[in-house]
Amino acid sequence: MGYLALGGPTPNSSTTPAPTAASVDADTTTPTASGGETKSSTTPISDVARNTMVSVSGTVERISDEDEFVLADASGSIPVWTGNQFFTVDQGETVVVKGFVDDDLILEIYATEITRADGSTVSIGGGSDR
Repeated sequence: MGYLALGGPTPNSSTTPAPTAASVDADTTTPTASGGETKSSTTPISDVARNTMVSVSGTVERISDEDEFVLADASGSIPVWTGNQFFTVDQGETVVVKGFVDDDLILEIYATEITRADGSTVSIGGGSDR
C-alpha cells in the first residue's frame, strides 16, 4: 500500500478513516434460487439521486401500468418503468431493481435489470430511453 504525502496515513497509524456518506450503501440480503442468501449493496429509495445508476431493493407496492410499477422500501417509494418490455411483477413481490434514475420532474427509475426473490433475473433493454 502506498502512502499519500500530504494528510495520508502513516506507516504506524492505528486509526482508520471514517467512511464518507458517498462510500456507504445499505447492505441487504437477497435470497438466491438455491435457497441461500447473497449479500448485495443497494441504495435506500430515499437516497436515490437523479442521473445515476442505482440498485434498489423493495416490495412491489402497486402496479401502475403494464410497463410500470411502484417499488417501496422502509425509506419511501419510487415508480419503476420497464420500457416497452411488459414485465409482470406481482403486488407484494420483493425484487431488486437496477437502473437509471431520470432527471424529469417526477423521480423514476428506468429499469435495466430486475431480480426476483427466487434469484431469476430479467434484463431489460433500453432502460434509459423513454
